[in-house]
Amino acid sequence: MFSAPDDATAQRMRTARAYACTTLTLTDLAEKPVWGYAGRTLSGAATSAQGTGWLRVVAERPDKAHGKLWDGPKTAQQLLPPEIPRPVLHHLHDWQAAGWAYRAELYQHTDATVISRSPVLEHDPALPDAWWAQLRTALDSLAEALTERIAVREEYIRRAVPEYTGCDVGEIEWSTAHGDFHWSNLGGPDLTILDWEGWGRAPVGFDAAQLYLYSLHTPATAARVRRTFDHILGTPAARVAELTICAQVLQAADRTPFYKELAGLVKEYLDATCAPKRCVRD
Repeated sequence: MFSAPDDATAQRMRTARAYACTTLTLTDLAEKPVWGYAGRTLSGAATSAQGTGWLRVVAERPDKAHGKLWDGPKTAQQLLPPEIPRPVLHHLHDWQAAGWAYRAELYQHTDATVISRSPVLEHDPALPDAWWAQLRTALDSLAEALTERIAVREEYIRRAVPEYTGCDVGEIEWSTAHGDFHWSNLGGPDLTILDWEGWGRAPVGFDAAQLYLYSLHTPATAARVRRTFDHILGTPAARVAELTICAQVLQAADRTPFYKELAGLVKEYLDATCAPKRCVRD
């Protein structure tokens, strides 16, 4: 999804991945591994005596190697219901080297293909009805999962939504969300949901709202998202989720290319849907 980082970071992460393969007795199969943002993660297929898996290596400074993002995949494996389709996390291994903390996560390999290389959808993926039905079931189940993890802080919502959308935030209703529910984290043709780093409590409808707004370049798919999740997005409670996603996009538009591409459509959506008495946008 992201480009390779600077040479020093890339070499450090490749060294860490090679160390993880040696330690876990894996053979690296990734000819073109997948980079995370700014080289924070490096992922790709690997094989062992037990078969093919997916190895993800995460790096943080030692004082940040804890908390929500660090432990998200582990807690998702432990706490979320099995009917939410996601790769099984088989093994974790932590170590430190040269001022960095690393975690190797070995997952079940999946044959699913990510729907989009970019989080923002550019082409209609023509997904089958069964995929959409599975998606609705998965998010409904996730919303009811109990957790104290926080995906989106209330302080952020009450500050960023008025600042970037001009809209007020009233009462917030909460449920459990994936927290980064975009098209690069969804696989098909059998539904698979990837990247569970940030899951936790968020405004009701947060995942459905993100998927909808990230589909605005493809009106047919956006309409399908809207129909599939009308039982959520059609409620007043989900409006806070929509505004929060809009604020996130507009806040990051000047530094993240795919947000910049989406910002114009988000502004149009806000202009079309904001109630005049509750918005003060220019």
